[in-house]
Amino acid sequence: MPRSDCPDGRARGTRPPRFRHEFRPGKLISGLAVLATAAAYTADATGAWHIPAYLALPVIFVGLLLAGAASWAAYSLRRRRAARVASTEKYAAPASTSGSQAIR
Repeated sequence: MPRSDCPDGRARGTRPPRFRHEFRPGKLISGLAVLATAAAYTADATGAWHIPAYLALPVIFVGLLLAGAASWAAYSLRRRRAARVASTEKYAAPASTSGSQAIR
């Protein structure tokens, strides 16, 4: 177990991560589409609503289409942000001096 100077296990001078996971809007949209379809058919089964049987596939299909578009947009934004950050790092040590890669 690595030794740390801070009580929460981090090394001194490092900041804690801002979030545990990346935000994935595609997964959120697809989950909401499936959840909305399930809720509508649950309401139909209880007698509160009348939903046609053929409506589930188009709703889920449109939800997956929107989820794909949102995932593509989020990916392109993350990629653009990573490229911008990488281009501004002028003073980083070369990979060969970090000890993680062999020099050939």
